[in-house]
Amino acid sequence: MAEIEREAMEYDVVIVGAGPAGLSAAIRLKQLDADLQVVVLEKGSEVGAHILSGAVLDPVGLNRLMPDWKEKGAPLNVPVTNDKFYMLGASGKARVPHFAMPPLMNNHGNYIVSMGNVCRWMAEQAEALGVEIFPGMSCSEIVYGADGEVKGVVAGEFGRQSDGTPGPGYEPGMELHGKYVFLSEGVRGSLSKQVIANYGLDAESDVQKYGLGMKEIWEIDPDKHREGTVVHTMGWPLSESGAGGGSFIYHLENNQVYVGFVVHLGYKNPHVFPYMEFQRFKHHPMVAELLKGGKRVAYGARAISEGGYQSIPQMAFPGGALLGCSAGLVNVPRIKGNHNAMLSGIHAAESAHAAIGKGRQGDTLDDYDAAVKTGEIGKDLKRVRNVKPLWSKRGLIASLGLGGFDMWTNTLGFSLLGTLKHGKSDAEATEPANQHKVIDYPKPDGVLSFDRLTNVSYSFTNHEESQPGHLKLKDPAIPVAVNLPKYAGLSARYCPAGVYEFVGEGEDAKFQINFQNCVHCKTCDIKDPSQNIVWTVPQGGDGPNYPNM
Repeated sequence: MAEIEREAMEYDVVIVGAGPAGLSAAIRLKQLDADLQVVVLEKGSEVGAHILSGAVLDPVGLNRLMPDWKEKGAPLNVPVTNDKFYMLGASGKARVPHFAMPPLMNNHGNYIVSMGNVCRWMAEQAEALGVEIFPGMSCSEIVYGADGEVKGVVAGEFGRQSDGTPGPGYEPGMELHGKYVFLSEGVRGSLSKQVIANYGLDAESDVQKYGLGMKEIWEIDPDKHREGTVVHTMGWPLSESGAGGGSFIYHLENNQVYVGFVVHLGYKNPHVFPYMEFQRFKHHPMVAELLKGGKRVAYGARAISEGGYQSIPQMAFPGGALLGCSAGLVNVPRIKGNHNAMLSGIHAAESAHAAIGKGRQGDTLDDYDAAVKTGEIGKDLKRVRNVKPLWSKRGLIASLGLGGFDMWTNTLGFSLLGTLKHGKSDAEATEPANQHKVIDYPKPDGVLSFDRLTNVSYSFTNHEESQPGHLKLKDPAIPVAVNLPKYAGLSARYCPAGVYEFVGEGEDAKFQINFQNCVHCKTCDIKDPSQNIVWTVPQGGDGPNYPNM
């Protein structure tokens, strides 16, 4: 096929992704210089459509970006008023007292929010400052300059047919060039993954670790609703399957609660079914009583970066920078990353503004990388750096005991454990199915628990079916030849949207990809033991359309 010719548009800074990191960068750039040309490209149908987070927001990033956010009407309406932490058994619970928790775990001063709505509001603030925001614009390629630097991205390509050839209504998209390009795609972003590999940005960092976060919004009985209450749990049901993780229940306004569940993707047993662990959790007496008489109104899922301080790659590269979850800035024990994403956007903006002011472009913003790793983000992550590796290697009890002790000592500025390594990637951690027992999961009852396809309909996901599938196989033979016999076809279980299934048996077995169901969580790209599945962007606007997530 002949090389595609595209028009090009020139900007000072091109930002990929309208999440908290990208929007913070855009706003800060325009605060520093109203004449800078800044564009934000968002693959969702609107800003917020692909945003899914817990979320209890630490406002430190927002305070730095816009100290007058309350006067500007930011949707931070529910301050945390009650904070509870439980260890669950199959039918009971034990509350962990506050005095046993390190001070950093306190949620006083934080807010229960919809990050989707926070990002929608941030986009309004950005546009008021003159930032150009284009939703429905998937960025499918990196554009490199003459010296190998990142020069821009290709965005807005539409109309390819299922075989990849241009259809009758084909639109080639455009090249958007910037003096600097910020990648704020979220966890395991497709362009970020390429850039990290191309420049070896992770050469000196530990492997990244991930969790799968699933979330439902419920409307509950007003008599059971406690606005401002935050509940976290650990233990059952994951304690029975040998996987790590936990849950959250956040009471926001309008008699709604966020019910969420996180499964660490480093689990060994390929029979683990993360989605069904979530559904089983809701049948715990504490949760079932809360949800009784209520109704689920939304569902979604996404991966969470959990590697922490030691897994942060080099964040600056020739021509651009990684922001937020593209680099992995989540504080795992706090279950918070949005504040660090915002701070990273601010740092990147300030670094790029200073460089542009000196006539620079296309080089490496080393001061940005240093600001993240030695500043408040680095300090936030460094003091909890050993919790995740302890949990992965020694289990829940050790992570609570040794990890809690380590967090306490880090408040004093030191750690007796040093910096622990994660070891294996989540894909490498997966063991053959014949080394583990099959797990029998209860069938969803349709009241508290639901089958995947029914729940996916509550993510309001849509993909144009005539386009090429955005989930690529490096080797089409591996799913049936390797993953089915060796790992019991675990892709049929690790996906929270039912994208992957094995049809037929024996010699007739086939691997089927239902890409229309995909909620863009990236779990397949992370957990597949053969690393055979590559997540790429579908055409712009496709995917979930999350309300209030």
